[in-house]
Amino acid sequence: MIINSKVKSFQLPDGRTISIETGKLANQADGAVVVSMGDTMLLATVVSNKEIREDQDFFPLSVDYKEKYASTGKFPGGFFKREARPSEHEILIARLVDRALRPLFPDDYKAETQVIITLISGEKDTAPDALAALAASSALSLSDIPFNGPISETRVAKINGEFKINPSLSEMENAELDLIVAASIDNVVMVEGEMKEISEEVMLEAIQFAHETIKIQCQTQLDLAAEVEKAKPKRDYPKPEGDEELKKQLHDFAYDKVYEVAQSFITKKKERSEAFAAIKEEFLASLSEEELEEKEKLVKEYFSDIHKEAARKLVLDERMRLDGRKLDEVRPIWCDIDYLPSAHGSAIFTRGETQSLVTATLGTKLDEQTIDGAVIEGTSTFMLHYNFPPFSTGEAKPIRGTSRREVGHGNLALRALKPVIPGENENPYTIRLVSDILESNGSSSMASVCGGTLALMDAGVKITKPVSGIAMGLISDSESGKYAVLSDILGDEDHLGDMDFKVTGTRDGITACQMDIKVEGLSSSILKEALEQAKKGRLHILDIMEETIREPREDYKPHVPRIEKIIVDKEFIGLIIGPGGKTIQDLQKETETTIVIEEKGDKGVIDIFSLNKASIEAAKAKIKGMVAVPEVGEIYKGKVKSIVPFGAFIEILPGKDGLLHISEITWRHLKNVEEELKVGDDVEVKLIGLDERTGKLKLSRKVLMKKPERG
Repeated sequence: MIINSKVKSFQLPDGRTISIETGKLANQADGAVVVSMGDTMLLATVVSNKEIREDQDFFPLSVDYKEKYASTGKFPGGFFKREARPSEHEILIARLVDRALRPLFPDDYKAETQVIITLISGEKDTAPDALAALAASSALSLSDIPFNGPISETRVAKINGEFKINPSLSEMENAELDLIVAASIDNVVMVEGEMKEISEEVMLEAIQFAHETIKIQCQTQLDLAAEVEKAKPKRDYPKPEGDEELKKQLHDFAYDKVYEVAQSFITKKKERSEAFAAIKEEFLASLSEEELEEKEKLVKEYFSDIHKEAARKLVLDERMRLDGRKLDEVRPIWCDIDYLPSAHGSAIFTRGETQSLVTATLGTKLDEQTIDGAVIEGTSTFMLHYNFPPFSTGEAKPIRGTSRREVGHGNLALRALKPVIPGENENPYTIRLVSDILESNGSSSMASVCGGTLALMDAGVKITKPVSGIAMGLISDSESGKYAVLSDILGDEDHLGDMDFKVTGTRDGITACQMDIKVEGLSSSILKEALEQAKKGRLHILDIMEETIREPREDYKPHVPRIEKIIVDKEFIGLIIGPGGKTIQDLQKETETTIVIEEKGDKGVIDIFSLNKASIEAAKAKIKGMVAVPEVGEIYKGKVKSIVPFGAFIEILPGKDGLLHISEITWRHLKNVEEELKVGDDVEVKLIGLDERTGKLKLSRKVLMKKPERG
């Protein structure tokens, strides 16, 4: 059998080679490629149905990213030992690819389309996510599916002052900037990443640096597609039927009325929506029953276009927005902290009609999140979970587990706050933030960032600086050249606009961003303007937040469990744990504490966790006693453990006994030890020596007593 495979390759700036191969695997898919870099290989497939479901009014695109554990020679965890539902890591990568691809399908294409990207071989130090969109776009470009690509994604990091494309995982540990940039040959379409308080100028420079590499990747896809027969021409598909007469009739009837509602600057989302809906219902009421049955769907579609046209014209011509704000004006904000008395930390952040209730919970090492992926593994001591219940938008919908959107928004807020979380020396806790969105009308992920900052400070976590976030929008017209950059966008402005650009940061720099662009040709000057306007809004929000709480609480709340840390030599870990864990279990029970021991290098790191400070002190004393080395000449408070004819054995430190000879108990002559001591007595003794042969401890009690004078 002849395998008709084709391969194209290109080089990254550091000389590494990436290849795209098609024709060898998965040939029944509409498009399939294997993208390789070193020993890392991704298989991407795409299939799109040729028949479109009747009355399909949206584009059913699904993008899945899967990591096979066999790709790195590992077994999946769990009872069944097989890959199951996608991890958060896989969901986040799938979302990155989805957001880059989705805007590039024709607006009238409604066929169900599925993209699957699978890690089939992986290197331990290579992050495959930077290759996922390249693989997906290549599969689409080599198929007959209508697609206005190609695009590609690449990671750009700044390490030791230099930009690097697709660095290794170990190199990323020292990065001050980590961006995933998606672009076509001509335009940037998506950006997401985290930074360590970098400037707006550095971020722009990083995006431009990444785009230069992406241009090469896109051209390679075009070169390969030119050699693949399947890729040309693209398939025909049924176009939705229109009604130009109805379109004009509705426009003549509704446009001025819609513009008038838009210009009335109604601040409440529900009231504004009802006013627009009333115009549509008025037109529908003018139709006969036959016309209504035939044309209602088209009326709704055309009315949406009119709504979009009027709202955009208002912004571009009047420089005003649907709720009456100026372009750079942030909605009214109010904040509160310590709202939930039993939580370790809590905050409410409300901006306009968007509200987040955030809780902070402080736990131990036992609460760490285990990360067990095919490539990335380890633990996490900082988690942020975002919940978006249907009531937040006034809807009743079934709740079917955590959505991909919730995972993505939570991850963005986590990345925003991660740079200001103190290190383990300043913060011994595992931290979990939960943002519950109680109202939503735009920028709920940014409300989670602001509320998260407040909740952390209310909990007493010593964050280095407060962080705020803002969502920026864009309305533009390519024909007139007019554009408007919008601060703190509404949900309507996100839907009607050309950009959703979320930026978070401290007063000193950006900590995270996420940008999706729906329009071609976003210039660097507009992007720069958006970043500068975002900084102004970010600082305004920080001013209001600091009126509520300026610095973290000096101490944790009384009901927050306390953690204290002890460092011991590694050799003592076994002694503290004891045979089968008996010693540490008894110690926890006796002192009413939770004790966690972790081996780090040549040291043992011990965390002692309890609601009661006295319990912590008791456990510390016990442990210090276990690891203490007895010193000759030191005085110890011990306990009589056993009595023998020639003396008593005294425990002077946990697990360390010494012999108190009968002659060293007192100055007077004793016939038996019981004349002075019994088992369980507390006794003060001095270590007077070590038996050179056995190493046993020699104790004396009488040297601590005044010697009687001879009578």
